[in-house]
Amino acid sequence: MQAAPGDSFVISSPAPLIGALVGAGWRVIGPQEVDGTIAYEELRTADDLPRGRTDDQEAGHYRLTEGRPEAWFDYVVGPQSWKKWLYPSRRKLWSATKTADGFEIDDRAEDYPKTAFFGVRPCEIAAIERQDAVFDNGSFTDTDYARRRAATLIVAVQCARSAATCFCASMNTGPHAEEGFDLALTELDPDGDHRFLLQIGSAQGAALADGLPLRDATGDDHATARLAAAHAAAQQTRRLPADIAPRLKGKEDHPGWQAVAEKCLHCANCTLACPTCFCSDVEDTNDLTGDHTERWRVWDSCFSLDFSYIHGGAVRQDPAARYRQWLTHKLSSWHDQFGSSGCVGCGRCIAWCPVGIDITEEAAVIARDDG
Repeated sequence: MQAAPGDSFVISSPAPLIGALVGAGWRVIGPQEVDGTIAYEELRTADDLPRGRTDDQEAGHYRLTEGRPEAWFDYVVGPQSWKKWLYPSRRKLWSATKTADGFEIDDRAEDYPKTAFFGVRPCEIAAIERQDAVFDNGSFTDTDYARRRAATLIVAVQCARSAATCFCASMNTGPHAEEGFDLALTELDPDGDHRFLLQIGSAQGAALADGLPLRDATGDDHATARLAAAHAAAQQTRRLPADIAPRLKGKEDHPGWQAVAEKCLHCANCTLACPTCFCSDVEDTNDLTGDHTERWRVWDSCFSLDFSYIHGGAVRQDPAARYRQWLTHKLSSWHDQFGSSGCVGCGRCIAWCPVGIDITEEAAVIARDDG
């Protein structure tokens, strides 16, 4: 069946698509159950997917539980995001080894084979696009990020349910993606006529779809997909107001900053789980002989006291100032820098905060005019 961008088909299972990707030489990264969470690791077959699992998420709470046995994608997001692969937590920038007449520098990039991200949620597509704006924006390019991004194919999974921590609908980043993918799957009616709507988003996706056991999508298939997205959106009870960015400006002395800082452990879990945070540090390491040295880029966090250190001390010594920096950058000044919010409504920072701090609640408090 000849496929083209914009076409839609029905496929009975994700297994043939994963098989086609592996057979075409793609490294396939997708959701798996690891240590009681959904993690993104290499898939060999569709059997590696956590079929029949669902998740229970709330502020400071995450559990994978038994779900509908036939459902392939009844969970949403776990603690990891795709930045793990595009913007690794540790990357060697270069190494130097002593020679007879100086040092030999090795700055070769780590191998990154052509890679298919399988099971990317709509909010995560938005997060990848946010990082594109940071690392490959026309005026600045991180060459390693750009190389990885260019070699990556995206197979999205449209959401049919939301966790209690999701608020992508209020951020216009989900639960349904219209673009940003090469292929997209919507799981239709796992308890009845189980099938998947397959949307073609690019010429590369169309080439992969050719040869799969497909049938043309019907009006009923599209209607079922729309109902699934509407159901997921209706489940969301958390939200951020559309005008949150200007309402956070000029609130540097709001008492809410100190109130949330008294709860915050400054552990940086929120920034590590966030799919868009990009703060980093550079570390130099040497062996004991002095013959070999390496320079690494590592993830860091604006919640760390030393992150704002300059000669004489840290700029933001007060925990309230560090929380203020994170939240106002994420929700307000990010617009000034990159033309969008730095938040995509995935809810990870809520679920993975040990004390259950909720960004939607804290932003609402700070944004009030009576602060």
